Amino acid sequence: MDLLDESLRFRHDIHWSVFMVDEKDSRLASAGPIRGVILDYGEVLCSRPSPEALAEMAGIFGIGEDKFLPIYRSSRNPYDRGDFTGHDYWLEFARRAGVRIHTHQIESLRRMDVQMWSNINQEMTEWLARIHSGGIKTAILSNMQTDMAAHVRKNFAWLSHVDHQIFSCEVRAIKPDPAIYHHSLSMVKTAPSETLFVDDREENIHAARAAGIHGIVFESLAQLRTDLQQLRFPILPGSGVDGNSHIDR
Repeated sequence: MDLLDESLRFRHDIHWSVFMVDEKDSRLASAGPIRGVILDYGEVLCSRPSPEALAEMAGIFGIGEDKFLPIYRSSRNPYDRGDFTGHDYWLEFARRAGVRIHTHQIESLRRMDVQMWSNINQEMTEWLARIHSGGIKTAILSNMQTDMAAHVRKNFAWLSHVDHQIFSCEVRAIKPDPAIYHHSLSMVKTAPSETLFVDDREENIHAARAAGIHGIVFESLAQLRTDLQQLRFPILPGSGVDGNSHIDR
């Protein structure tokens, strides 16, 4: 590639990058009043599993994390959709790993699986509580298996600030299936243009936007605040209702 071609490609890339940023800013700024907020659970309301938790589970099979994670993910969609029981899921995992496991090990894995997804992001649940207190409808929309759904309902007091809990294992559909977004809207009873969805996965946000819902990909609390400010959403995480008392940590 000569310098002229490289220069033209560079100008094209810069133009495209600016267009993409402007498109996002325009989309967020053009939103009307938000009357419903739907939040993902995993890696939004809770933190991602620690390396130590993953290593402990992988150790039951005598494999490393590099082998554990691909197998863990490979059958997760049918598990989250309610096609598998917890017992079935871990038996299938063992088959793929080429390892024999006993019933007591399966029960341990089910408990450990739930526990590693239970490290709650307190700043996010506090924000959720303030949204709810502000009269905005709230919901959780999560790809979640039955053990985890039961654990969340039994153990998390902050769930009282959630008007609707939409768990994939119960509605038998998983994100990014369009059906689960339409179901969520029917539960929250807000128009797509009045609804915000926050999720850590880009493909799930694309699907929400295709349904007309405003979507924000969650990366960090600071990034979420910035996107909410562009959306002119008045209640920001880590702050008072007007967003003026935030203290960075």
